[in-house]
Amino acid sequence: MKSYLQMTADERVAELATQKKLYEREKSMGYNLDMSRGKPDATQLNLSMDMLQQDPYTLIYSRKGTDVRNYGELAGVDEAKELFAGVLGVQPENIIMGGQSSLCLMYDCVMWAFVFGVYGGSKPWSQTEKPKFLCPCPGYDRHFRITETFGFELISVPMTAEGPDMDVVRQYAESDPAVKGIWCVPKYSNPTGCTYSDAVVEAFAALKPAADDFRIFWDNAYIVHGFRDRDDELMNIFEACKKYGSEDMVYEFMSTSKVTFSGAGVAAFAASRNNIRFITKQMSVQTLGYNKINQLRHVHYFRTPDGIRKHMRKQANYLRPKFDITLAALKSGLEEAEIGSWTNPNGGYFISYDGLPGTAKRCVSLCLDAGVRLTDAGAAFPYGIDPEDKNIRIAPSYPATAELYKSMTVFCICQKIAALETLLGQTPEQLPLAPAAEPAGE
Repeated sequence: MKSYLQMTADERVAELATQKKLYEREKSMGYNLDMSRGKPDATQLNLSMDMLQQDPYTLIYSRKGTDVRNYGELAGVDEAKELFAGVLGVQPENIIMGGQSSLCLMYDCVMWAFVFGVYGGSKPWSQTEKPKFLCPCPGYDRHFRITETFGFELISVPMTAEGPDMDVVRQYAESDPAVKGIWCVPKYSNPTGCTYSDAVVEAFAALKPAADDFRIFWDNAYIVHGFRDRDDELMNIFEACKKYGSEDMVYEFMSTSKVTFSGAGVAAFAASRNNIRFITKQMSVQTLGYNKINQLRHVHYFRTPDGIRKHMRKQANYLRPKFDITLAALKSGLEEAEIGSWTNPNGGYFISYDGLPGTAKRCVSLCLDAGVRLTDAGAAFPYGIDPEDKNIRIAPSYPATAELYKSMTVFCICQKIAALETLLGQTPEQLPLAPAAEPAGE
């Protein structure tokens, strides 16, 4: 295939007609395929089903004799805190156990800070006239939505191959007291799949924010989600912070939403002892504790951090082929056309695709019309607006293998159509109509 960038206008028109013919053929197949979210499929969820076979009478008492069916243990049972402290590399006293979703804990932490302030802060975030939050992008849309809901001004920070551009982070955080925090997915970042370098983690630890209530929301969602032979190494941010006395600046989160069951996992929150005491006080008004039976269920099933890692190798063996199929489809379908680039992560749940500027919305719309649902174009940016309209988050985990092949075939065709239309400098309405589709199967 000739590079689309090197084609003449006539060649591009002819190629566009060819791709539209292929598109109409795929569209006639009546697909109903979903690649919109990075969620496990049923087979992957089945890998954890034997966790539910435990004798329920072994899940009644914690190690120190607490009846977990009853009230108590606000911060979680000790053995659960120990298990997740081992995964995160902190002490058990630095852990609070949450419910099934770390996103709920993040929302609560923003809400508590907004209403009550944070440890060491002079006033609640709500008393800042125009509070701001830093958003590395492309990033996680649900993070951005939380702070947008509370009325923060969202400030985009460019992502590099090593993590957020720390020059930009320092520029905002160290000069403007209205900047209250930053969202981070430090390992296998959503959606780029990059893992923050040691230099980036060190730079976060060394930050000297202008605000006395600045917080780093360190969402370590994919800490155990490597699927290649080589797992990325992420520096422990709390260890880095010890050198600068900045441990109070970090809130760390993880959950088993994509380890066991997305709808019935457990979440963990890690922070300095000062933060733990301060937040536990806020929690005590809101709840008497989260699901301790589920905490014990996870503890008895995994037993140790190595037990979690062993379980995740099963998931890696299942997820890796899906990413290989997706990456192979991008390479065979789009590489020679030279109209886009994409990430090749060692773990996590996403591939970040950058097409030509001005093509993402058109591609996503074409895919949807052909029965393939993608994440909305722009979702990985604050307010859902990609200033270049080029980024698309690809989520290979949910479709079955056969559906994944079909989805990626449609995606590559749609990306070609969007690119050719852009290169021709014409709107879809100005371009030649696609030829009638051939009957399916011919």
